[in-house]
Amino acid sequence: MRVTMRGLMILMALGMIGCDEKLSDLTGPTPNLQPTFSSIQHDIFEATDSSGRAACTQCHNAVLGRFSGLDLSSSVAYANLVNVASARKAGAVRVIPGDPENSYLIQKLEGRSGIVGVRMPFSGPPYLTSGQITVIKRWIEIGAPNN
Repeated sequence: MRVTMRGLMILMALGMIGCDEKLSDLTGPTPNLQPTFSSIQHDIFEATDSSGRAACTQCHNAVLGRFSGLDLSSSVAYANLVNVASARKAGAVRVIPGDPENSYLIQKLEGRSGIVGVRMPFSGPPYLTSGQITVIKRWIEIGAPNN
């Protein structure tokens, strides 16, 4: 019992160490980014960040979306992402609630092998930082709510 309690205390202490990092330290050029859809919409899809990364809606909008296959304008972005098949890659789903690793959005943002086309944003680098992508993954992990 004593060994089990000691192990539990060590695990709890290690968990607390990981919580010391502020979210704004992780998100770099978008210090206000939160794992909510409204924040991702505002800080990633619609805004150019301090690194110079272009807003996603510069290409993924109502006009150019016909060519890119995705409109990320605020009025339609959620409906065009969550549980929606990719227009370019057969069998891929853009955002699978609870499953960021298999969500095609994450694969495109990370530039994984097997994607159709190129890593996003098309105009990159700069690309999203690993911290920014982590926040988007967290939103997907918690079920990709429309919040």
